[in-house]
Amino acid sequence: MLLFLRRRGRHLVAPVAGAVFLALWIVAEAGRSGLADHVIVVSAFAVAIGLSNWMPSTALGLVVVVPLLQALRLLHRPTDTTWPEYLAIVIVVGIVGAGRSDLLRWLAVPVLAVASAAAAWAMVVPTAADPDVWGLWVGSSSGTRSDLVFIALAIAGASGIGWAVGVAFGASWRIGLARVRVVEAERETEVTTVELQAEQERARIARDVHDSLAHSLAVVVSQAQGAAAIAARDEHAAQALQDIAEVSRAALGDVRALVERIQGAGDEARHGLDDVPPLVEDMRELGMSAMSESHGTPSAVAPAVGAAVHRIVQESLTNVLKHQGRTAVVRVVLDWRGPGLGLVVTSNGEAPLVELDGPGSGIAGMQERARLAGGWLRAGTGDEDHDFVVTAWLPTVDVPAPTPVPTLEVAR
Repeated sequence: MLLFLRRRGRHLVAPVAGAVFLALWIVAEAGRSGLADHVIVVSAFAVAIGLSNWMPSTALGLVVVVPLLQALRLLHRPTDTTWPEYLAIVIVVGIVGAGRSDLLRWLAVPVLAVASAAAAWAMVVPTAADPDVWGLWVGSSSGTRSDLVFIALAIAGASGIGWAVGVAFGASWRIGLARVRVVEAERETEVTTVELQAEQERARIARDVHDSLAHSLAVVVSQAQGAAAIAARDEHAAQALQDIAEVSRAALGDVRALVERIQGAGDEARHGLDDVPPLVEDMRELGMSAMSESHGTPSAVAPAVGAAVHRIVQESLTNVLKHQGRTAVVRVVLDWRGPGLGLVVTSNGEAPLVELDGPGSGIAGMQERARLAGGWLRAGTGDEDHDFVVTAWLPTVDVPAPTPVPTLEVAR
């Protein structure tokens, strides 16, 4: 709020001051016969005050032109009750002095000098048709020339003080705003530093995971291949060991790709839509009743979308295996008939391999993948007992993403 007031509050000062100036003069002159004649002058000064921040050059022009026209008797000149209207000169040069433009700030000095001289002339110098001037108002006997110099210097002095106050106030304002921006920059630097440290920590963890898990998977692959060679006579055991070797080898490649992505190297999308059917086939080989369907005509998708679909299906099938068992029934549907790609994974099973012991991060991870790809995902229990449904939408290449649908918070 403080920063907002510092940045925006100054824009409101001039219009408010102009409105107050006009309102006060209307109230002060109400009931006097000269109000109608003088309203143009007061309104012009009010406009000059209101524009002094947004259009300072126009405001400076007005505070010079209006007194000049009054001195030439082309506008209604000041009277003994309206001459304080020249306070507008003080206000305008003060606001311009507080502005950011150095050129206009210093241009206000000769402007206030000319405006003061013109205003003094309009107040002091009489004409045959209009002899009612300053000397008569105050009963001065010093003469027109002396009154002219005195009034001009008085208005110029007051305007100079207003200009100096504006310059000082503007400098203080800019210094305060600069301090706020420095604090903001320091805060952003701290946040960036924390994020950098977190990124470095993630990279370190990734390297540690790679060093340990990759070694373990490599040992598993080697041992499985060796055991498969020894158990060649047992067809089922050999096939099982070969499957272990293939899955471990694929996991080893995934770990390496993940580490490369965390470290900023490697392809962004290692897997895509073409890798979805093998995921279903892997579940089928484990004994699960798994099937996949595709409706409509497939269209092109961005690599990130293909990778997101692959990871969502992979995580969904992994959850089915863990929480509904190898005997579960699962159905993966890709629907191309709508404005984008619809993905539905439905499953039913009641023989979990792993019991839930708290909220997991699988659903949240899938939701984040869908969001980063420009779509949405929600997951929750189905209509029947032991049903679980994952529904997602992801954009195709030529279709913009819709507004994300609120997601269900489910521990999985």
